[in-house]
Amino acid sequence: MAGTTSSGTTGRTGAGRVKAAAALMGAWVALLWLLEGVDLLTGHALDTYGVSPREVAELRDLVPAAFLHFGFGHLAANTVPLLVFGFLAALGGIRRFLAVAALIVVVDGLGVWLVSPAYSVTAGASGLIFGLFGYLLVRGFVDRKPADIVVGLLIGAVWGGTILLGITPTQSGVSWQGHLFGLLAGVAAAFVFRRRPRGAAALTP
Repeated sequence: MAGTTSSGTTGRTGAGRVKAAAALMGAWVALLWLLEGVDLLTGHALDTYGVSPREVAELRDLVPAAFLHFGFGHLAANTVPLLVFGFLAALGGIRRFLAVAALIVVVDGLGVWLVSPAYSVTAGASGLIFGLFGYLLVRGFVDRKPADIVVGLLIGAVWGGTILLGITPTQSGVSWQGHLFGLLAGVAAAFVFRRRPRGAAALTP
């Protein structure tokens, strides 16, 4: 009887995580499309919230820039990887995912602000996408969870070539700086928010 109850609880917990992760990323992407619609209707007024480098006033745009895009084509290119990576990352817990995403967005934005070319404006979710890729790639190794290691290897095999291309300065009009800093921030987030072994806090030297 006890075993059956425990198994049922685990199943519901797993299903709940899947639903929560799907709902979060569905709402996240819907918000991006809504904002791009508003941007179009206002004559691209929201584009001013992109990040222009080394201007102190632009620091307030680090977070908004991650939710804005330069046209629906730009947004469409980011939608599928954001949904996939975000969903897989959010399966590990919504609060942990939001903390990881916040770290990536802020660090990536600061990197763009510091090193992007003068007079450029950077916006888009690709920094977060590259960050989530880096996070998923190493999370399993950091947490020592075989299932997450497999997930990381799979996304590395499928998207690794695209990611490597995206962090090289070979494509005009593409912020390789945003991609690179996003990737580095995601790897760092896997260590910053790694799961501690149960009982570790009780150990004494």
